[in-house]
Amino acid sequence: MDTIAPLKFGMGAAPRRKEDKALLTGAGKFVDDFSPEGVLRSFVLRSSMAHARFRLGNVDAARAMPGVRLILTGADVADLDGIPCKIPAKRHDGRDAPVPKHAALALDVARHVGDPIAFVVADDPESARSAAEAIEVDYEPLPVVLDIRAAAEDGAPLVHPDLGTNVAFEFRLGHHASTDRAFETAAKVSRIEILNNRLVANYMEPRGGVAEYDPKTDRYTLTLPTQGGHGIRESLAKVLHVDQRKIRVITPNVGGGFGTKSFLYPEYPLLAVAAKRLGRPVKWTCERSEHFVIDTHGRDSIGHAEMAMDANGRFLAMRVDLTANMGAYLSQYAPIIPIGSLTMATGVYDVPHLYARTRGVYTNTVPVDAYRGAGRPEAAYLVERLVEVCARDAGLSPIDIRKRNFIAPEKMPYHTQGGRNYDTGEFAGHLDRALQLADHGGFRNREAESARAGKIRGFGIATYIEACAFPGNEPATVTLNTDGTVTLLIGTQTNGQGHDTAYSQFIAERLGLDYEQVRTIQGDTDAVPQGDGTGGSRSIPIGAVSVDRAAATLAEQLKSLAAEQLEAAATDLELVEGRVRIVGTDRSVTLAEVARNARDKKMLTAVGDFHQPEPTYPNGTHIAEVEIDPETGATTIAGYWIVDDFGVAVNPMLLEGQVHGGVAQGIGQALTEQTVFDSEGQLLTASLLDYALPHADDLPFFHFEMRNIPAKSNALGIKGAGEAGSIGSSPAVMNAIVDALFRNYGIAGIDMPATPQRVWSAIAAARR
Repeated sequence: MDTIAPLKFGMGAAPRRKEDKALLTGAGKFVDDFSPEGVLRSFVLRSSMAHARFRLGNVDAARAMPGVRLILTGADVADLDGIPCKIPAKRHDGRDAPVPKHAALALDVARHVGDPIAFVVADDPESARSAAEAIEVDYEPLPVVLDIRAAAEDGAPLVHPDLGTNVAFEFRLGHHASTDRAFETAAKVSRIEILNNRLVANYMEPRGGVAEYDPKTDRYTLTLPTQGGHGIRESLAKVLHVDQRKIRVITPNVGGGFGTKSFLYPEYPLLAVAAKRLGRPVKWTCERSEHFVIDTHGRDSIGHAEMAMDANGRFLAMRVDLTANMGAYLSQYAPIIPIGSLTMATGVYDVPHLYARTRGVYTNTVPVDAYRGAGRPEAAYLVERLVEVCARDAGLSPIDIRKRNFIAPEKMPYHTQGGRNYDTGEFAGHLDRALQLADHGGFRNREAESARAGKIRGFGIATYIEACAFPGNEPATVTLNTDGTVTLLIGTQTNGQGHDTAYSQFIAERLGLDYEQVRTIQGDTDAVPQGDGTGGSRSIPIGAVSVDRAAATLAEQLKSLAAEQLEAAATDLELVEGRVRIVGTDRSVTLAEVARNARDKKMLTAVGDFHQPEPTYPNGTHIAEVEIDPETGATTIAGYWIVDDFGVAVNPMLLEGQVHGGVAQGIGQALTEQTVFDSEGQLLTASLLDYALPHADDLPFFHFEMRNIPAKSNALGIKGAGEAGSIGSSPAVMNAIVDALFRNYGIAGIDMPATPQRVWSAIAAARR
């Protein structure tokens, strides 16, 4: 029997990550490792009150303290533009909503705990902190609003009084009249209201930055941990009122991003201003305690949804009303997060009519923006929790109601009522496979075993779909060097995903060399002419196609160059093992020789650029089985199964790692993570002693497999995978918990996080 050798490189191969040796041996270079000669250190004085008018005193004395080089206040940088929100905020009538200025330093009013009010630069961190502590801050407290519902009410304290309202924007989607008519004729209507709890990103590497200024060229260089330096450069140029060409952004290794490192933060322009004024590099390093109160948070919305059904449990129409917390300012992509949720509100279901509204509201809290999934987890959580209620109300099982309402494969491409265009999907297929893997038929036996131990058991399903790898492009430049190695330039930005490995697979396959011979350059806006960065699971679906096209073009160019050297036709040549060889012979030249002897050096470089017209739509089914101890409320995930449709897998090992990470974050939201403010706006969960990230023992072993259908919107059939785990996991776990609670105690719902205290309290109340 013939055996097929495993793929070494190319699509579907799984070589180990090239990046890991440097990271595991401590050779990785992160922002805090960079301290140029003569670097000064900085400290940010931040508001200790959530809403207050303030005056700074003793500033001159602080400036005179030993080692202090500069203190900036709001008045000193009042000429800077505000930190930009890139998504236009709209009112319900389509008019632009005003966007209040988010100053790098608050001038006289602080609007959340952590709002920066002074920037101190000194010879060393201790001197900078001491000077900041010497500044006297006189606060005049102002009314605080924290709750999403309260912020939207008439008469609520105003975060920005000049706006006259806390409603930052309002967006409506769908058809009001036809949806109302469908509800009027419905046999049954199911309703749910859920809270999507606020999250703190807590990546391994806190933010930081180093700014340098060259007076000879009038250029700034900032070394920052970003998810794409070009976007940061664009925003920074607007704030500083300079041409983008005057700014270089360098991003070394990045210890996690999750969306939260995509944005321009106040510290970056402050570093630039200080470096120019002082003529020396200036460095700032974020402390973990700062991270909790300054880096954008995620999620935080309240959703109300209704589903109209006919007598057979078929969906007729859906209504959604979503209110999202924006925090004190509109962050970079903030409005599009809840708006994007509405576009995905119907999930994988064939819902003929939809009417949806979302409002963003200001509160005296840390701004909220994109966090892994950025609106799609919120949408999946809302609809998948609602579908469970529909099943109970219609007298159907969670499986039957899903299959009865899935969009059928023959309806693809399918235009949703939310305006999305699904190109492929066989939702019943991966649901059936996941049920098989989870041994759904044996659940009752396992439940009985739990009951004998005094515990209850639940089975939860979430069948999700998301939109990612949004329309756009990402040019890739591939160059053969004279030593036979290859250099890739691309504007995506790895934050730990394994870009160098994945991109190198395509280049190695096309050029017939080892992937270790490929060097990927990202994170330098001078070296890479353009780039849209990493976010929305776009790097591989868009970037890898461009890389593959560039490598394919370069391969043909190298054959043409080698043909002259070998005196053969280019069509008779192949690229293997770092050589260009005449097929069927031992006559060849090395790639290094081709590069050194090339008469036209331009032929050693090729550019690939793929423009994707429509997002990709990965989808899948997650199943969680939980066991709950009624006496303590503790929940254990007894089993977890995933069957995903990612179109095709570039590197299955990297892909599975992305899924595992996303699922861990979703489980964290479902079970442990809770951001709590007190009545005065102080963050009570402001450290890792109080904010409960999931630990290894909170997580089960995951069973993961794929049932792929190639995407039609992507040239290689790839669907994005980086955020999918965070989208299917929270509803699967919560549906399992509610399944156990409802069947044993009649508890129809519980909000995230389902902590032991919250679960125990619900059971205790039901027992009374």
